[in-house]
Amino acid sequence: MTVKLYRNARIFTPLDAGHPLRGKEQGRIEEYRRGAILAVNGLIEAIGEENKVLGSLSAYSVNEERDMEGACIIPGFVDPHTHMCFAKRREDEFKMRLDGLPYLEILKRGGGILSSVKAVQSVTEEELFCSTKKLVMAALAKGTTTVEIKSGYGLDLELEMKMLSVIRRISKETPLDVVPTFMGAHAVPAEYKANPDNFVDLIINEMLPKVKGQGIAEFCDVFCEEGVFSVDQSRKILKAAKGLGFEMKIHADEVHDLGGAGLAAELGVRSAEHLLAASEENLRAMGKAGSIAVLLPATAYSLKKPYARGREMIDWDVPVALATDCNPGSCFCESVPFIFGLGVMNMDMTIEEALAASTLNAAYAVSRQQKVGSLEPGKQADFLVLDGETPTALAYHAGNTSVLEVHKLAERVA
Repeated sequence: MTVKLYRNARIFTPLDAGHPLRGKEQGRIEEYRRGAILAVNGLIEAIGEENKVLGSLSAYSVNEERDMEGACIIPGFVDPHTHMCFAKRREDEFKMRLDGLPYLEILKRGGGILSSVKAVQSVTEEELFCSTKKLVMAALAKGTTTVEIKSGYGLDLELEMKMLSVIRRISKETPLDVVPTFMGAHAVPAEYKANPDNFVDLIINEMLPKVKGQGIAEFCDVFCEEGVFSVDQSRKILKAAKGLGFEMKIHADEVHDLGGAGLAAELGVRSAEHLLAASEENLRAMGKAGSIAVLLPATAYSLKKPYARGREMIDWDVPVALATDCNPGSCFCESVPFIFGLGVMNMDMTIEEALAASTLNAAYAVSRQQKVGSLEPGKQADFLVLDGETPTALAYHAGNTSVLEVHKLAERVA
């Protein structure tokens, strides 16, 4: 048995109420001014004010005790939306967008997602693993201890399963907890442009059953957007995925208000992502359905678009999470501290709301709330030590990370 005590720390954490935090509840953060964490075999046994935690020590022989000297501790970040498994960056397309070419036009020209598909085709599984691991470890150093990674740069069964195999290896060979998502419906391949319904049928009848049989992916995601998959096509794919036991996610209303947020509410998906163009009516419907809005402010930053209405969503009782959307094209960013700052500065979220959005609500968005997302007894001792007195440092210290230490299961990993 390994017993570790961290004392004399200033601890900030949301508290799990059994559901994603929403409305005023999202801004409620517990603070222990002179706090302590007792971890047994990597799990939190006790947490709270130091004098109370010390009172529970009689049953344990502490192997390691550390005086944190008043340092600020928060839960490890959960990044619930990434495309970190890719083979090649798309820096040239970033320049195209800066020069005024719209993203959907780049996609029509064979760029965008389709260029990343070609890159995945051209590398070995080992090469893809190495490039993904490098990016994941960079995210870990900035405080991400749990990460969702999507496939979606394959668009055929063999390549999608190749990507999912790499994602499984990342889970086994790095310290992070990894949530694998199948996203074969990320774009329509060129050979199906004339009849995209045939590709939808391929996903439903061949890809989804085989991916389920592979036993890696937990979620199914679909890109519901003009020029990609319609609301009807997205509904068919997600309902088929649900029938096979996948949890559902949806890329919704990133560029146009197509009604993806409304579909998210209709199907009761776990989370809807992007939502830059989503209507108030559909967002309120999501809130009533319990679907989590996963907002990706670095994508709006990179695409030079208006930010999602994070402030309004919280006021409308929609549970909000934050994520990086790390990918080779529209948003090359693995830093949750940067996302945190954008949420506060550009979406008018409070420090407390942003903390809940990047920890507990993010954990709910990937169905990991029972293990991570908050510092509470029974959950993993995944926590960060910050360079600052409070989580405010994450937004205050712009252009840098305020994460000094990353602890996973009570072991320092960065």
